[in-house]
Amino acid sequence: MNAYLLLDFGSTYTKLTAVDIDNEEILATAKDITTIEDDIMIGFNKAYEKLEKQLEGKDVNFVKKLACSSAAGGLKMVAIGLVPELTAEAAKRAALGAGARVLKVYSYELTKDEIEEIRNSDLDIVLLAGGTNGGNKQCILHNAKMLVEGNVNLPVVVAGNKSANDEIRELFKEAGFYFSITQNVMPQLNTLNVEPAREEIRKVFMEKITDAKGLSNAESFVNGILMPTPAAVLKAARVLSEGSDEEEGIGDLVIIDIGGATTDVHSIAVGEPTKPGVNMKGLEEPYAKRTVEGDLGMRYSAVSLWEAAGSRKLRAYLKDEKRSINLEEKCRYRNENIRMVPATEEDVKFDEAMAKVATELSMERHCGTIESIYTPMGAVYNQVGKDLMEIKYMIGTGGVLVHSKNPADILRAGNFSKENPISLRPQHPNYLLDKTYILSAMGLLAHDYPDKAVRIMKKYLIEVCNHQEGN
Repeated sequence: MNAYLLLDFGSTYTKLTAVDIDNEEILATAKDITTIEDDIMIGFNKAYEKLEKQLEGKDVNFVKKLACSSAAGGLKMVAIGLVPELTAEAAKRAALGAGARVLKVYSYELTKDEIEEIRNSDLDIVLLAGGTNGGNKQCILHNAKMLVEGNVNLPVVVAGNKSANDEIRELFKEAGFYFSITQNVMPQLNTLNVEPAREEIRKVFMEKITDAKGLSNAESFVNGILMPTPAAVLKAARVLSEGSDEEEGIGDLVIIDIGGATTDVHSIAVGEPTKPGVNMKGLEEPYAKRTVEGDLGMRYSAVSLWEAAGSRKLRAYLKDEKRSINLEEKCRYRNENIRMVPATEEDVKFDEAMAKVATELSMERHCGTIESIYTPMGAVYNQVGKDLMEIKYMIGTGGVLVHSKNPADILRAGNFSKENPISLRPQHPNYLLDKTYILSAMGLLAHDYPDKAVRIMKKYLIEVCNHQEGN
């Protein structure tokens, strides 16, 4: 049978998924520890041996092998813009949507100290933006010159005021920089145009970054490392929501990915006000939006999760009214033992309480808010960010959700709450679970077969019931 082998070189695990293309079935999945320090193919080979055992007796012909990667820290970027709330924020959103970890966002004219900080950062790509088309071009030109003078010789994606492109091209060519110029992330005031920059970042990742990440050994085996893993998940989310040429999508959705270091939230929705009389305020939101919370993780970021949540919130999820649990001790243990697997019921409950905190806070940060302003004419209501109250589906992925006996109870922590009525979080979503970790694989498959990817996700994403609500 003809099959695709879809690989995710993750920061912790290398995950393999074998898909029967003709019958649209998942034949087998396997994973092993990612071995980026030595040779990434060591971990891959161990996972592949597990996969082969599951495929014994089946006549499988892998017609294509595609991969995504977040190994060695994933794709790390800084975004540079003009005004913090406008072009700098637009650049950040473009980078996040491309699957990057945005280490820092810089605004206005760069200083020598900031150039030194950028040069000493462990970066992969610089995204240089600034100015609407025909607007201020002095800032982006100054910043381009500062990158050259400071010898920040990293791949640069330029996505700013088109009036500055000719001068930047000459400047970078003369300096011998590797760069690409694409459309402005904010061509007009408050108008986002992030897709061209996202695509350009993906191309640079494929051309330049895979070698630096030690993935060149894998490239001799696979047909291509197409994109960073988060970009593959966002691709899967979008095709599942919108559908494809032949297959209808399931509608607006949110994906919550709870990991050891971060919690990622992806939303596919316009996010306009669902209540009458509400005005939009601030920067336009991307239809396909990704946010990354680096302080909300189950292991690497366990201590920062506790600090972000506060003891009372974590104890409330633990139902620890007597304060008998040493929160700091348990979080620090997880931080120092990143491969810890819960062995007792107490450990399971603590992990699930952490997951609820991660879900609640990450959704609170991802979703929009509503504010009321009182004027002589009465109250005026403004919305900042996305309104996701009427979202149809909330999809969970990540180990703590996959292994939970009641994953919907964890996802429910991200819902609308009367205690925080200004947060426009989902009210009554249906809950789906990525039990077999197929989302990144389906993002890869959608590159060639979007129809099949949609049908497979509909088949393998499991609907889960909330024990508390009984839905």
